[in-house]
Parts: sequence; C-alpha cells; structure tokens
Amino acid sequence: MYPTKKQHHSPNHHFSRIMKIGIVCYPTYGGSGVVATELGLGLAKKGHEIHFITYRRPARLSVFHSNIYFHEVTAEDYPLFEYPPYDTALASKLVDVVKFENLDLLHVHYAIPHAAVAYMAKKILLTEGRYIPVVTTLHGTDITLVGSNNAFAPVVAFSINKSDGVTAVSESLRQQTVDLFNIQKEIRVIYNFIDFDRFKKIDKDHFKRAIAPNGERILTHTSNFRKVKRIEDVILVFKKVYEKIPSKLLLIGDGPERHAMEELCRKLDLSHEVRFLGKQDAIEELLAVSDLFIMASESESFGLAALEAMACEVPVISTNVGGLPEVNIHGETGFLSEVGDIEQMAHHAITILSDEELLQQFRKNALAQARRFDIDKILPEYEAYYEEVLKASKLEVYT
Repeated sequence: MYPTKKQHHSPNHHFSRIMKIGIVCYPTYGGSGVVATELGLGLAKKGHEIHFITYRRPARLSVFHSNIYFHEVTAEDYPLFEYPPYDTALASKLVDVVKFENLDLLHVHYAIPHAAVAYMAKKILLTEGRYIPVVTTLHGTDITLVGSNNAFAPVVAFSINKSDGVTAVSESLRQQTVDLFNIQKEIRVIYNFIDFDRFKKIDKDHFKRAIAPNGERILTHTSNFRKVKRIEDVILVFKKVYEKIPSKLLLIGDGPERHAMEELCRKLDLSHEVRFLGKQDAIEELLAVSDLFIMASESESFGLAALEAMACEVPVISTNVGGLPEVNIHGETGFLSEVGDIEQMAHHAITILSDEELLQQFRKNALAQARRFDIDKILPEYEAYYEEVLKASKLEVYT
C-alpha cells in the first residue's frame, strides 16, 4: 500500500495566507527529528514562518534561512530534582514563543512528551484569552515502545485525544494506535517524504572505486544502532552474500550496538569488508554508490532510511514489519522477509545482485515508488491539514 490520489488530501489547495508555525521535535539524527526539520525547511521555502522550539538546533538545520527561527529550551539543574525539569521548561518556552511571535499553530512531533506539554501550554494560554491549535504527528516509538507501556498509556491517549489534529506517518502506525489506545480523534495518514533536490543518484564513480576497488557490490545500512534495528542480522545477511558475490558493507550511524557489532565483524573475519562510518551528514553520497540497502528492523513505523535509499535508485531488502510494506513493494522495489529470516534475506539479496538486468529494473522501480513520496506532493497535504485544523479551532473558540 502506498499513497494514491485517493489518499492525498487537497493537493491543489490554494493558500491565501502565510502561516506562523511552531515546530517541536527531538533535534537528533532519528527519523522524527529529520522529518520535522525537513518539513519546516520545506514550509519555509513556500513562504511560511517557521519557529523550531527544542533543546538543541536540529541536526539538519545547518544553514541560515530568513524565515526560520530557533528557540532553545534550557532546563536548569535544581538540587531538589534528580533530573532537570525539561517538560516544565518546554511548556514555559511554548507559551512565551506563541505569545511573542504570534504563532498560528503548534506542530509537535511525538505524543510523549511533546503533545502532553503542548496541552499544558495551550491551557496556560487559554487563561490569557489566547487559543493555540496543536497538531500532533505520531512517528512510531511514542506508540510502539513508550505508548504500549502501561505507565505512559493514559498520557499518550489523553494527549492524542486533546490535540486539535493528529497525523500518523503510515497506515500501519495509524491502525496500531487505534488498536492500542482508546482514541476518539480521527488520525490522518500523511506519509513521510523525500526531498529529491538532495536525495538522487549522482555520479560518484571515483568514490565507488575507493570503497570497492575491484568492482565489488556495495551493500548499505543506516540506523541509530539500537537493538530494534537488528544490525547483527544485517551483518549475517552480508556474510552470506559475501560468500557468493564479492562485496562490501557500509554501516552508517552510531549507537549502543556499535561496539558489539565491531566485535562480531572481527569474530566473523569480515572487518576488511565492513566499514563502520559513524554518523554522516551527506548520506546521499554514500547511497549514490550503493547497489543494495538492507533493513532488518523488528519494528519500523515507516522506514525513512529505506525511502532515502530508493530515491537514490537503491533496491531494498527489508523485513515486513510496520510501515515497510507501504514503502518497499515486494518483488518490485526489493523484497520483504519475516523478522530474523537471514537465509531468505540473503537469498533475495543474491538474486538481485547476481543479475545486472534485474538490478537495473529494481533500481528504476525503486525510484518510481520513491517519487510517490516527493516532498512537493506531501507538503500540500500538511498545508491543507493545517488550514482544516485552524478553521475548526476558530469554530470551537466562537461556539
């Protein structure tokens, strides 16, 4: 399943005014922070005034833009508290920015803590006669890991139900949210997106020769190296591929599993064939030289890393969990397998890599599927949804 004309909401909607939008996100390399930042950048290009409100400048917000502002949230340590009171500091900052920048709307990414904190800020502003609508985007971890914990469940459900608008990044995540919680709100599916100005196949043959001097195939994986990403499976799949086809593996990213994975490569005598590249800003340059992307996750609400690979014409071998089947079409853009099925994933990888004609066809299919998620198609959906929420909230204020 993937975006169709039916699922897109008002893509040709005409916007009569510029909006002032506050974006609250985690500023890290994770998918939600990347999507929130790219969304803000895209909206700013269309003339909207964007205010990022978080504890650190987002990773992809690296250059100056005249209509993008960054408001840093600082939570000071107090002897009384074991941890700095970030939620309280964020709520106060939201109130301050909404009032003094005269924002039209807050768009918060993640139910916990951002939607809960936004609700508190909204109630504070109401005491001063100011109504600020809040749109919450669910990205996955807030639902699958945090939300399914009984200790957090009431807060997640309350935060979603009290948001003025709620979106989910895949149909799978929308369904999972409805199944897990007592949700009274309609959840609109607005897919993650790709910026083709950045993610596209470019000629990097000199770079490819440096990594694979003897024409080896290049397999790539990108993640935050958490257990849920199952990087051990990626390495074991690569080992089986390497035994049949001369190849190299690029592991991009960093996190708690990295040391153990380096040890595993030494144990399997693969250290010369596997490169740990750490966090990379120019991921698209590495994808440009890749032949295949491997994603072995046991949980994936959308699969943004897979989409980025596909935009660079790289077929994907992935598990069939969460939103991945909505992105990676089995037998067309790559192959899907059950979590942990290393044998089948390796078989699929070898099938593609050993047939040049098939690889080229999969490359074309991957690009065609990625184009369905072009930022130029998805941005108007967000703009239309903001307008919908703003109109509804005005009715709510006056009735």
